[in-house]
Amino acid sequence: MTGATADLFEALPGPGLSQRLMAPDAVLLGGFARGKDEGEALVCAVEAVIASAPLRHLVTPGGYTMSVAMTNCGALGWVSDRAGYRYEALDPLSGRPWPAMPACLLELAVRAAAQVGFAHFRPDACLVNCYEPGARLSLHQDKDELDLSAPIVSVSLGLPVVFLFGTTLRSDRPGRHWLAHGDVVVWGGAARLAYHGVAPLADGHHARLGRRRINLTFRTVR
Repeated sequence: MTGATADLFEALPGPGLSQRLMAPDAVLLGGFARGKDEGEALVCAVEAVIASAPLRHLVTPGGYTMSVAMTNCGALGWVSDRAGYRYEALDPLSGRPWPAMPACLLELAVRAAAQVGFAHFRPDACLVNCYEPGARLSLHQDKDELDLSAPIVSVSLGLPVVFLFGTTLRSDRPGRHWLAHGDVVVWGGAARLAYHGVAPLADGHHARLGRRRINLTFRTVR
């Protein structure tokens, strides 16, 4: 199976869990990571990654500083500077390898991908993005990976946000999707190069993460 198909979009077992098709081969798994114990384990794992490889505001090739702070875990990490966008095995701030991807993060990403038909997903990079009120992410494609046959898995923790998801044409108006704590989005196949972004984060307070939204984006780079 190369992606999501209509027969997969049945309600997931458990209260408050749902599955919704955003576009062909793009699925919102509502509440997929919202269990109390799992959610706390994910947050603790992310905090350990950040302690090892601190968040930083990257600079784009055009010289703009990103409003979203980020870091990475896994064999490869995504970086940006005036030289361009790319993946590196070493954290440019420390010169050391990125922290290993915590087992609970990897297991969640693999399980979410399998839920919608991507049974062999094995990410080697996890981008950790930290949004504070006002931070946003403009429409873009994830195309720096060598393996475009693998899906993207995106996990939301903390404050809710509006996720923008369009088509492979930047000129098409994107759909707006409300993402809450524990929601997971998976896209691949026909949607793998869809333009997507994040609307400015509204202020608020999350019981565990305060005035923040943490986004984990899992990718297979090579």
